[in-house]
Amino acid sequence: MLSTTSNKFVIAPLLVLAAFFRPVPKTLSLYEAVEPHMGTLFRIKVYAPDQISAQRGFQAAFERIDQLDKIFSDYRPESELSRITQEALGHPVRVSEDLFRVAQASEQLSIGTGGAFDLTIGPLTHLWRQARQDHRLPQAEAVQSAIVRCGYTKMHLDTAARTVQFDAPQMLLDAGGIAKGYAADEAVMVLAKLGLHSALVAASGDLALSDAPPGQTGWKIGIDSFDRADKPFTHVLMLSNAAVSTSGNGEQHLNSGGKTYSHIIDPKTGMGLQDDVTVTAISRHGITADAAATAISVLGCERGLAYAESQPNLAVFILVKSDGRVKSFESARFQELLHDNSFKETGESDR
Repeated sequence: MLSTTSNKFVIAPLLVLAAFFRPVPKTLSLYEAVEPHMGTLFRIKVYAPDQISAQRGFQAAFERIDQLDKIFSDYRPESELSRITQEALGHPVRVSEDLFRVAQASEQLSIGTGGAFDLTIGPLTHLWRQARQDHRLPQAEAVQSAIVRCGYTKMHLDTAARTVQFDAPQMLLDAGGIAKGYAADEAVMVLAKLGLHSALVAASGDLALSDAPPGQTGWKIGIDSFDRADKPFTHVLMLSNAAVSTSGNGEQHLNSGGKTYSHIIDPKTGMGLQDDVTVTAISRHGITADAAATAISVLGCERGLAYAESQPNLAVFILVKSDGRVKSFESARFQELLHDNSFKETGESDR
């Protein structure tokens, strides 16, 4: 039997050899790619050891986004989203895991916000889409007819069977307020499976972030309290493993009779929002942040902040413009992020 001294003598050279042959971590460089999907541009930034690894990641991530576009597009009559309201009328139909996950998240938010977010709002969004093309308000009768064909309570989900059923004919789904956030989440997951753990996926106003860039505490995300593109941001967050979504009427709106109507529609009134409000929501996942930003826009500042305060894993920043003045409102969780600069979940995950 070897003595303790002999053991030390034998083991030490092995430790030296292990250290000598330990692979040296490769330096990571930033790579970027852009492709059009879901009616907008998806931009992916990733830190990778080489261009081949980055390209492999871009291809896989964009393929996943394209797959989801084919499921959730309400512009494609052959998409699962477009077909399911007819196929599942009056009886349950099993759907894809992706569609069920989005429908389930939508239902939970609909219940939590009293219907401020509604996946079944398709008849109204189609009506207002045409109104923006025609540059005139939809007729009141048409709005009321569309409202009758909406309603999240007319959609029934069975988690065990993964089925969906609809009560009323001529219903339409619109995942425009949640699908891009979900797609950004999925792209980040695809990249992580390929060993690319530091990435940012941006789809218009929706961001999904994984680990921080090398040597950094997070991805630098700027949020402004004023409409001044040529000035520094008033708030800068360093975020990792989080999602950020901004919702407002800056890009899509209808001007009629001296009033501006947002592309964001109140499911209860059937009308585009008239308040000039921009909502930024931050959560762990894009599917939550994307939908929450839309829902809080509909709820308005006071009720929206109250909802945000009731959600431990949601931070919200609201910008309200009125009479030439700009006011900003922050949830308690958002104020914490300004000092902590990291998104830590409390309690159950939002996904």
